[in-house]
Amino acid sequence: MKQLLQLRDLHVKYGNIEVLHGINLEVREGEIVTILGANGAGKSTTLMTISGLVKPSQGDILFDQGALLHKLPAQAIVRRGIAHVPEGRRIFDTLTAQENINLGAYVRSDDEVRKTQEWIYQLFPILAERRNQLAGTLSGGEQQMLAIGRALMSHPRILLLDEPSLGLAPLLVKAIFQTLREINTSGVTIVLVEQNARAALKLAHRGYVMELGRIVLEDSAASLLTNPEVQSAYLGGHEK
Repeated sequence: MKQLLQLRDLHVKYGNIEVLHGINLEVREGEIVTILGANGAGKSTTLMTISGLVKPSQGDILFDQGALLHKLPAQAIVRRGIAHVPEGRRIFDTLTAQENINLGAYVRSDDEVRKTQEWIYQLFPILAERRNQLAGTLSGGEQQMLAIGRALMSHPRILLLDEPSLGLAPLLVKAIFQTLREINTSGVTIVLVEQNARAALKLAHRGYVMELGRIVLEDSAASLLTNPEVQSAYLGGHEK
């Protein structure tokens, strides 16, 4: 698999406070890569820096054939093929589900938009049923599906997902993670930040563990699942 995304010695500051201290991370085409860590480890900042919402103070973000993502504005990064589903969903409550989906296609002008929309409604049939309903009246799980569907409308090569299981019932989490696998199988590379470490590692191919703005561990997802330190810190030490 060819390398699609690379973070090299990435530093990020909020004011005078450095929150990422030289991150090195790579994502290969077709992979699901998960980033684990406690609250405040720098996981969300890493995703926001990739998508251009935060600018690094030092280091490089390379995409595909060496394009310097950190030099581009956020909208240009979306056009390059990177879509971000932020923590908390950030849907537009007063627009319908359909209108939210349509907003995801704002960078596209091709004839494939309708086909992409049909695919999203196949992935999330409940959204097809609720397409004319105001997004603010959808359940938490439906809103998460909507946020993912909206991001997919831009036809991304990489989907960045920040805490997709947050606040959802276990059955819904299982359903969304199964859909993420389907999305990945269709050819979309996924970078996943997720508090539910066990579910994330069962889904992912590889994983990184972050602590206080640094990568402290990198391995295959299978190896991280059986790593005693990871089990103790993030998996509760036993199968749930």
